[in-house]
Amino acid sequence: MGLRLTTTHLSQIVSHARESSPNECCGLIGGADGLAQTIYRTRNVAHDPLVTYEAAPEDLFAAQRQMRERGEQLIAIYHSHPRSANPEPSATDVRLAYYPSAVYLIVGLGNDEPCVRAFSICEREGWQPIDYQIVD
Repeated sequence: MGLRLTTTHLSQIVSHARESSPNECCGLIGGADGLAQTIYRTRNVAHDPLVTYEAAPEDLFAAQRQMRERGEQLIAIYHSHPRSANPEPSATDVRLAYYPSAVYLIVGLGNDEPCVRAFSICEREGWQPIDYQIVD
């Protein structure tokens, strides 16, 4: 089952990426059955936020609590590659992919128009590009 987002969700994610640039942004997407319902921004507290991301633990806990209260599941994780025109998961992204059932969205800001790509990432099997749908 693929990921389904609205244009509003996509614009919230791209806005977060642009606001965070030149640093990477990160966040969670809550929903059910692959359909996104809520975008949860998290702060990037990585040691080197220019090239990697680590969501602030308190932001993760708050987002997961809100998802439970709303009856949502974690369906996707997003982050940005501010200097990439055609983003792909880095070796670090694959190593730190702790949620193999989640879709990973990466926003590339290296061109005039942002490029948002979706991936399935598993530490053992690496990554595969996957399709996502815009449903309005």
